[in-house]
Amino acid sequence: MSEPRRNGDGRPPRKRTPRIGEVVRTSWITPHMVRVVLGGEGLAGFPDGEFTDRYVKLMFPPADATYAVPYDVEQLRAELPADQWPVTRTYTVRAWDAAAGELTIDFVHHGDEGIAGPWAAAARPGDRIQFMGPGGAYAPRPDADWHLLAGDEAALPAIAATLDRLPAGARALVFVEVAGPEEEQTDLATGTGVELRWLHRNGTEPGSALVDAVRAVPLPPGDGHVFVHGEAYAVRELRRHLRAERGLDPAWTSVSGYWRRGDTEDGWQSTKRQWNAAIEAEDAAGR
Repeated sequence: MSEPRRNGDGRPPRKRTPRIGEVVRTSWITPHMVRVVLGGEGLAGFPDGEFTDRYVKLMFPPADATYAVPYDVEQLRAELPADQWPVTRTYTVRAWDAAAGELTIDFVHHGDEGIAGPWAAAARPGDRIQFMGPGGAYAPRPDADWHLLAGDEAALPAIAATLDRLPAGARALVFVEVAGPEEEQTDLATGTGVELRWLHRNGTEPGSALVDAVRAVPLPPGDGHVFVHGEAYAVRELRRHLRAERGLDPAWTSVSGYWRRGDTEDGWQSTKRQWNAAIEAEDAAGR
């Protein structure tokens, strides 16, 4: 029998305690985007945090689950077959209102496809959901001369949160790819220095409009801080373009795939580490 896993100081790792959110209200902000606002005592102590790409890991039990919130995930995995375990989905925090104790999360909805989207569409006040987090890694640098924010619907909550954080007059080039004009959101904070361009797929391959737009834009002089997230193939191409062709400092670029076309979220998450390692190897080889 193997020894129990321990931290570097010899102590067993601390068990992470999940949080519980209770649905306060929901709204359709576009035909395919559902906004869910969570509240309740389970959000007490949720950290305000420095990052604008904060994310939480929501847990969705199967439809026929015999348990309800709150539950012990480790106990369920020890006692139940795998098809009865809750499924985890990662979502960016659109906003956290500490005064009201309300957490806002936006969900892309494609009918009955997926797990999280249908849950959000059917959510009603009083429904509860269990989750872990938050995590995060990016915030707009205050010493940047300009910012480039580019992504699709999956990255839109982080882009919107970043725009909320930018100081007045900050220069920002913003590109957001969505399905069509009906998916444009009207509540993004666009100050005097923000140039926002909506890109419409109109049936084309996801990410192609975003890649074309970013490749064509002249970048301002000075030091720019870059946030490019979304479909993995498009993000990989933009990473190469911005770092190799434009010569931007990797330390000033946050570039990552949130999803990959032709793959499920579980499939993408299971291979994301290897995908990123292969890209890093390409960068190191100068390709």
